[in-house]
Amino acid sequence: MNSFEPHITVATVVEQEGRLLFVREMKGGQAVLNQPAGHAEFGEDLMQAAYRETLEETAWRVEITDLLGWYIFQPKPGGGVYYRTCFLARPLGHDPHQKLDTGILEAVWLTPEELAARDGEHRSPLVQRCVDDYRSGRRLPLDAIYQHPWPLQRG
Repeated sequence: MNSFEPHITVATVVEQEGRLLFVREMKGGQAVLNQPAGHAEFGEDLMQAAYRETLEETAWRVEITDLLGWYIFQPKPGGGVYYRTCFLARPLGHDPHQKLDTGILEAVWLTPEELAARDGEHRSPLVQRCVDDYRSGRRLPLDAIYQHPWPLQRG
């Protein structure tokens, strides 16, 4: 019997002057390309997680503007399942003093064509799929996500 291991993740597609923001990061001893992405933390809503992950991985402050969609990925049978909520954001400014997360080599701006030419470096098939959906014009309203207020913590 396989156990079910869900991973709740977020990603952000950020465009500036025809280029998209990506991270080069280490995975399994290889440098790979991904959108700024990561796991939502306890007590954090998905938009907060997307903002935080983008800042921590790229040093860019962004404004989350739209929801791109939900993506489900299982890298191998019997392994964990990744539930990715992908947002769109516009860049507000770069913080040169922000230290990048461990494992992040650099933030890079690539055109969609440059990304496609480097498909062997994509962390997962979701990297290209999110770009394709973005380029198709998909935009979902942020209020498509309802976040019930967290209960007050009592100490």
